[in-house]
Amino acid sequence: MNDHADLLRQRLLSSAQVKQRLAEDDQALEQLAEVARVLVECVRAGGTVFFCGNGGSATDAEHMSGELLGRFGYDRPSMPSYCLSSNVSALTAISNDYSFDMVFARQLSGLGKPGDVLVGLSTSGNSPNVVRAVEQAQQMGVVSVAFTGAGGGKLAGLADHVLLAPSDETPRVQECHMAVGHTLCEIVERELHPQE
Repeated sequence: MNDHADLLRQRLLSSAQVKQRLAEDDQALEQLAEVARVLVECVRAGGTVFFCGNGGSATDAEHMSGELLGRFGYDRPSMPSYCLSSNVSALTAISNDYSFDMVFARQLSGLGKPGDVLVGLSTSGNSPNVVRAVEQAQQMGVVSVAFTGAGGGKLAGLADHVLLAPSDETPRVQECHMAVGHTLCEIVERELHPQE
């Protein structure tokens, strides 16, 4: 086997081990089950699930939002979701007129309402714009969920619910976030639009 194949094996096993550690953590799974309940209640009540993140986490946020708006496993009605990382005009205008730290909080202040949910993704847990968005959510009665890495950063002590992906490696953390995000979207879909 060549060096590339060895590296592929190592990275795949490393990614699987992070997810296995999370799957064996009963306390973390109970917390994530509570996040699922909060998401279901939000959408059932006509609320919106907002997502935000930077870089790869922005793409993951957009991906999760798309799963709710479109479909996850089967055809069903669209569910209200919005990715705060996706509006280029808003991002650049707010960055220019205020600061980049405000790009998500400013949008949430205009779009969110009590009972909505904000899911902020930050592998370090310290992204200033995600932290500000969670602070804004708290001021508005929007439930906050933080997806972070093992350390949790500032978000661990700030958000209402926190996923601490058990790794300090950004790629492994993001892979874990997507596995959890997919499963949460699946739960929301099954609970609100069960198949016949």
